Amino acid sequence: MMGLDPYGIYPLTFHYVSPKLDIWNPNLNPPISLPLFQVFDWFEPHVSFRLWYGLSILCYGVIIFLLVRRYSRSNWVIPMLWALALAGFWDTLVLGQIYLPLVLASVGAWLLIERDRPVVAGLLIGLVTAFKPNFLVWPALLLLAGHTVPAVVAFLTFGVLGCVPLLVYGPDVYQQWFALLATERNRAALTTNASFLGLSLRLGSALPGTLLSMALLGMLAFWAWRYRPMALQASAVALVAGILASPLGWIHYTLFLLPVFFWGPKSLPMYLAAALLILPTDRIIRLFNAPIWVMVSVGSAYNWAVLLCLIGVLGGKWLPIRRFALRL
Repeated sequence: MMGLDPYGIYPLTFHYVSPKLDIWNPNLNPPISLPLFQVFDWFEPHVSFRLWYGLSILCYGVIIFLLVRRYSRSNWVIPMLWALALAGFWDTLVLGQIYLPLVLASVGAWLLIERDRPVVAGLLIGLVTAFKPNFLVWPALLLLAGHTVPAVVAFLTFGVLGCVPLLVYGPDVYQQWFALLATERNRAALTTNASFLGLSLRLGSALPGTLLSMALLGMLAFWAWRYRPMALQASAVALVAGILASPLGWIHYTLFLLPVFFWGPKSLPMYLAAALLILPTDRIIRLFNAPIWVMVSVGSAYNWAVLLCLIGVLGGKWLPIRRFALRL
C-alpha cells in the first residue's frame, strides 16, 4: 500500500448523481478485505476488473451447478434461468463487487451442514462473516438452536480473521472503516438497500427501521432457542435476517439466499419474492426520485422480496402452491 486511506474517495471511485442524491461509493468492506485488494495492485485497473469479472462468473457457474445438482436435477432449466436473471448477479458484475466468491463459500457451508460436516461448514461461515459481518446472525442462530460445533468454529474463524488486519495494518485501519460507516446514512436510503433501515430512511426516519431490526433479531433469537429448528432452517432464517436487520442490505446480498430458494419451501411468498428479485436494478434505483408512495412500493421491491422470503421460510407451509410444478 502507499499509505493512503483504503476507505477514501479517489478518481476511480464510483459516483452516483441524481436530482435527490449525489453520493460516492467507496470501499465499505471490512479491513480483512484489504490484503485481497492489494493483490489487484499488481495489475492495471482495467485488467484487474476483467480478471475479477471472469472469476465472479466462474464462481456463479459453480454455485448454480452445486444447487441444481443437489435440489433440481429433474427440473433444472427454470431454476437455472431464474438464477441467471437475478438483479443482484448482474449488478455485482457491473460494479466489480466481491460477493460471488463469498456466496460460493456460503453455499458450500450450507451443503456441508446438510452432509453433517460441521467443522468445515463453520470455517466457511466464519470466512463469510469476516467479510460480511451482518451475517453473524447465522452462527448466532445456529448456536441458540443447539448446533454448537459449526457456530463455535464460525465465531473463532471470524475472530482470527478479524485480527489479521490489526497485525498487518495496525488499529488505525479499523478506525478508518468505522469512520466511513458512520457517514453512510444517505446512501442507506437508496432503493437498492433491501433492509428494514433502508425502507425506513426512505420514509424519512431511521428509528422505525432500527426498532424493527432489533425486534426481528430478538424474536428470532427466542425462536431458535425455544424451538430448536433444524440446522438448515435456522440457516435459511439467519441468511434472510442478515439482510433485513442489516443497516446496509444491498441487492447483492440477496444472492446469499440462493440455497434458501433452491431448498424450499415452495409457497406463494417464495414465488413472489423470486419474481421481485429479477427486477432490473437500474429501473429500481431510478425510483428513488419518484413520489414517496412509488418509492416505498415498487421502488422498494427488493425490501418486500426479502420480507416475503422470511415469511416463506418461517410459515410458507400455510400458503402452498400445489398446482404449480415449477421448482425455484
